[in-house]
Amino acid sequence: MRYMMTYDLMETARNANQWFGATARSLASYPMFSAVPNPALDLMAAWGEVTERSFERMVAKPDWGIRTFTCEDGRDHLVEITPVLERPFGDLLHFKVNGREEQPRKVLLVAPMSGHYATLLRSTVKSLLVNCEVYITDWHNARDIPVSAGKFDVEDYSLYLVDFMRELGPETHVVAVCQPVPLALAATAYLAELDPTAQPNSLTLIGGPIDPDAAPTEVTDFGARVTMGQLEETMIQQVGFKYPGVGRMVYPGLLQLSSFISMNAERHSKAFSDQIQRAAKGEASDHDAHNRFYDEYLAVMDMPAEFYLSTVERIFKSREIALNEFTIDGHKVDFGKITDVAIKTVEGANDDISAPGQCIAALDLCTGLDNSLKASHVEPGAGHYGIFAGRSWRDNIRPLVIGFMDANSRHSKPKPKAKTKRKPANKNAA
Repeated sequence: MRYMMTYDLMETARNANQWFGATARSLASYPMFSAVPNPALDLMAAWGEVTERSFERMVAKPDWGIRTFTCEDGRDHLVEITPVLERPFGDLLHFKVNGREEQPRKVLLVAPMSGHYATLLRSTVKSLLVNCEVYITDWHNARDIPVSAGKFDVEDYSLYLVDFMRELGPETHVVAVCQPVPLALAATAYLAELDPTAQPNSLTLIGGPIDPDAAPTEVTDFGARVTMGQLEETMIQQVGFKYPGVGRMVYPGLLQLSSFISMNAERHSKAFSDQIQRAAKGEASDHDAHNRFYDEYLAVMDMPAEFYLSTVERIFKSREIALNEFTIDGHKVDFGKITDVAIKTVEGANDDISAPGQCIAALDLCTGLDNSLKASHVEPGAGHYGIFAGRSWRDNIRPLVIGFMDANSRHSKPKPKAKTKRKPANKNAA
């Protein structure tokens, strides 16, 4: 499968399905047919609408959609999304709320590179913008990165995090979500030993595989069943001629999406069937619940092959993080060197991707950290998505994380003095 032809064949199939949907929608919506109403035509148009939109979203990067933010003054302030650091495989973005005083908490949100864009954490960003200066890792689609940019594996990912932490300074609170949890811990240990002044204030680890064997799931079982040769042969392809990364070895987003959907095929099938029925009845809209979810879920990105393969081999198979044997750029990191960074783990009781027990293993690895700087939380009834973006996050987990940050702010800036309000120039102002 490691050929450009295979990659282009998948893109051709996606493009064809998008065209089939557009054609069915156009044909069934032909004005002449309205003279003889027919439910079959309505269903055909609805199928075409849903199909066209679905396959079109698979190659589109979602927009952040965070344009304004209402502050305590009751006014809507423009949100400017600016790159702080730009790198070939990912940027460090800052969500700057114009006209608002700098917030006391500086938060680095580490997004996963696991098939979806960082925009998957949109609701997490919005919830933190309330009283935090929010920064996020925005990983690029590997198909758009020229081969000349070189490789990108788990060590390179960790070094990116090291650079981002150094850039933001020691007053930063790091929140890592899902797949990058072990690498965020490794980057922190790397700084603790080689550049302790750049360590963050706190590190919150949410639903990540520190020790995959602590609580096996379908994901970890898959990694144990297949060999690295099988993975490389069946999952890795070369980017086709259409994109700037032509020739780069990747784990294609479309292939990842097929795996995501197959895990809950019946639920996804019902969701699309129901949406077609709603569209046929005129009850669907651009921003209904189905489209809001699937516009994000179907938008997938290619992952560098070396990053995917090294994640499976070193994090899941060899368990280098769990065994404290991980190396970064030739340097063996030691989690026992972390002595001054407060660490909190968050897990969902119903998480079927990173089950409870996998993430909390980080606290046992940090043998040099005082127990007063360790904390953990298991959210009852919460699945994987809910612990960082759902109701469980908003109602229960976010307040706990904010409280943890406030309790462990070694380098917090003094609050600015309150400014005296000026009288309005217009004396008749209400």
